Amino acid sequence: MRLAAVDLGSNSTRLLIADLDDEGRIHELARRATVTRLGHGVERTGRLDPAAVDRVVDELVVIRELLDRHEVERTVGVLTSAVRDAEDGAALLATVRDRFGIDARTIPGEREAQLTFQGATSGRPDDGRPVAVVDVGGGSTEIAVGRAGALDFRVSLQAGVVRQSERHVHHDPPEHEELTAMGDDVRAILTAAVPEDVRARVGTVIGVAGTATSCAAIAQELEPYDPTRVHGYPLTLAEIEEQLARLAQMTEAERRTVPGLHPDRAPTIVAGCVLLATALRAFDVRRCEVSEQDILEGALIAVITGDW
Repeated sequence: MRLAAVDLGSNSTRLLIADLDDEGRIHELARRATVTRLGHGVERTGRLDPAAVDRVVDELVVIRELLDRHEVERTVGVLTSAVRDAEDGAALLATVRDRFGIDARTIPGEREAQLTFQGATSGRPDDGRPVAVVDVGGGSTEIAVGRAGALDFRVSLQAGVVRQSERHVHHDPPEHEELTAMGDDVRAILTAAVPEDVRARVGTVIGVAGTATSCAAIAQELEPYDPTRVHGYPLTLAEIEEQLARLAQMTEAERRTVPGLHPDRAPTIVAGCVLLATALRAFDVRRCEVSEQDILEGALIAVITGDW
């Protein structure tokens, strides 16, 4: 059976097309990610920016063509932070479902964390210690803690790369005081939402989504991007902090030329580094395992297991 999952996030719109074999295993056929910045301005206005909606719709036209070309039998979609926060989010959901024929749902943050955990830990060896999956998104950051197949804790934080950039950064490059305020804000949100006893028992942190994969690509100066070298990369806290110090001194135009960083992620990568580094420090770990698997795989697993 050929399946597909679409993720309409606050910073990017992504697609995974995969075949399901007779033993229920997922085999990737195609993957696509485009920065569409759907969350732009949502915190300030409470509504989706029409230009951002247009970017998403344009991307969905391309995705629909890919689905048809690959003869996908079923496509599911998740709409996350930007859409659930916007008062007019239901209109975009209707467009995704009715115009593009995608079985899409606007999901709460806790469900987002669950699906991401399922995707990130699927097929991964279990060493018996709790694992934390950290998904730094555009409008929110999801944290889920558990063992393979058993989720113990999940939370969605109102902190993401688009949200924190718009909230704190008003200069290019960002000023020291802006970065300090951002770090304090993220730290307060995270430590209040994730109890100390949950953080203390985590042995491994898995980092998923654009910030973690970008940092891994920058660390290796990957040109072009190579997912096989990103998946499983042991990204250290020292590497993240070194990248943060370097990127924060650059203008956005300069960041767009950094090897390993997709130019469209240049506006938000500084906030991403702050969020990811703060999460690692909160869990008192010195590295994270970067994963290419995330909510897209989790959504397909939900379909396979009847949990959709």
